[in-house]
Amino acid sequence: MSFLEGSVLGNGALLGAEELDRYFPERRLGVYVATWNMQGEKGLPYNLDDLLLPADTDFAQDVYVIGVQEGCPDRREWEIRLQETLGPYYVMLYAAAHGVLYLTIFVRRDLIWFCSEVEHATVTTRIISQIKTKGAVGIGFTFFGTSFLFITSHFTSGDSKVYERILDYNKIIEALALPRNLPDTNPYRSTTSDVTTRFDEVFWFGDFNFRLNKERGEVEAILNQGVGADMSPLLQHDQLLKEMKEGSIFKGFQEAAIQFPPTYKFDIGCDVYDTTTKQRTPSYTDRILYRNRQADDIKVVKYTSCSSIKTSDHRPVIGMFQVKLRPGRDNIPLGAGQFDRSLYLEGIRRRITRELKKREAAMKNQNNSTVCTIS
Repeated sequence: MSFLEGSVLGNGALLGAEELDRYFPERRLGVYVATWNMQGEKGLPYNLDDLLLPADTDFAQDVYVIGVQEGCPDRREWEIRLQETLGPYYVMLYAAAHGVLYLTIFVRRDLIWFCSEVEHATVTTRIISQIKTKGAVGIGFTFFGTSFLFITSHFTSGDSKVYERILDYNKIIEALALPRNLPDTNPYRSTTSDVTTRFDEVFWFGDFNFRLNKERGEVEAILNQGVGADMSPLLQHDQLLKEMKEGSIFKGFQEAAIQFPPTYKFDIGCDVYDTTTKQRTPSYTDRILYRNRQADDIKVVKYTSCSSIKTSDHRPVIGMFQVKLRPGRDNIPLGAGQFDRSLYLEGIRRRITRELKKREAAMKNQNNSTVCTIS
């Protein structure tokens, strides 16, 4: 057994119950998932705080997972910006890409030692051009004794292409080759035909491209009624929910209740749905689904859209979850605390520079607004 694989020492092990309870007394991991179709925009939003650190969130999460479809041309710049936003207590555990599909995982810096080696795989469902690919990228790893799979994907577009989207799903679950070297944590329930059965906790998110089977005018009329967070009149016509109910897609998966307006298709820079000649029907193309090994392993804390980021024709969707952890044994290949150090340093350098500029600006304003009073 190699040094990195450690030894099986029961409770005293690195991944055992004692360490788990020390870091996670409730045995629950805070997982933050974001999905966003960027529309290939070169210019990133000036501030990504709203995407990763919503103001109404009381606490920071342990793991941040960001999936992007039609990503910006400079993937490294995107990763640096994520690091800059999350700050010095987080490190990039792993990043993978498939064409312009990007998947990035950050973890709390002190938790890096409890992660196994990380593996990724990709699947192409359709090649549209040399750069643009429809398909999926998945990342798998074990944390303590719980195995995780994160998949982001971009399914076939088109209002009526439901069957093609189901084919995309089927190809991905069959062809995504994970895990490779990591042990299957529950081999008795695994099947070779569905990658999502081979992990304890699975999050699958992206631009699934499912639409609302309703005329644009009717959808807008429902939205304009101002029924608050009740989107059920729209969701009755959602293609994805219908197919899931019929068992033809995302078998074993769940989705939190949708209480936000459709995230597609917007005019860039504003809150108006598509005014082009195509007049696309507003739809819930962007979703986060999850599958747990045992009921209640995954608890939903929040599921919403990020309406303040308007650089794309899609709004990002974010989900926050509390995920049950189980103690592990030190018989898995550990990641040995590896993370992307150069990215970390550049992200933190930029964060410090930004803070200094803010302070300078504040000082200038203070000096300019100082009023002398003569008594």
